[in-house]
Amino acid sequence: MRAEGGLGQLPLQNESPAPRPRAESRLGLAVRAIAYLNDKLLVLSMIALVLGGAILSLGVLLRYFLKIPTDWQDEASVFLLVGATFLSGAYVQSYRGHVAIEAFAHLLPPGVNRVRMFLVDLIAAAFCGFFAWKSWTLFHEALVDHQTTTSTWSPPLAIPYGCMSLGMTLLTVQIALQLATRFTKHERP
Repeated sequence: MRAEGGLGQLPLQNESPAPRPRAESRLGLAVRAIAYLNDKLLVLSMIALVLGGAILSLGVLLRYFLKIPTDWQDEASVFLLVGATFLSGAYVQSYRGHVAIEAFAHLLPPGVNRVRMFLVDLIAAAFCGFFAWKSWTLFHEALVDHQTTTSTWSPPLAIPYGCMSLGMTLLTVQIALQLATRFTKHERP
């Protein structure tokens, strides 16, 4: 089964997606808004992955073939990979691509499977919400204290902490919206 719309066309698991609210509702507006934001962040994440790979390749070329020392490429690529990972998390969750207990999903009756999916989403939302809160505190400390890495390049730590904070917040919102759509009575046909 393939997902419809959006970038990437990720395959869905063997479970039905959460019901979608009507487009004219506030919940429908929120779902569309985060889907739009997820699509834009996915493009940025793809660019960051390509740049990270290019920077690492350039570092190898400069160090081993041209004997030019580099001390920035590892941190730059790590920052890009951290940003790509966290900022694309909500997009992956929108297709239910994150870890859930799927080993017995096809063996469970549909009602029990819906309860299982609800509990997994509830626990995931609580964990991601806590992670987002702690990430924002790290970001604030790094920003206020002007924290940097220990390398000679010493980029600010607010960059990866900011990406982590924003990404975990969006992931929490995505899961919360998926939970909220389970309780809507008006599903889109």
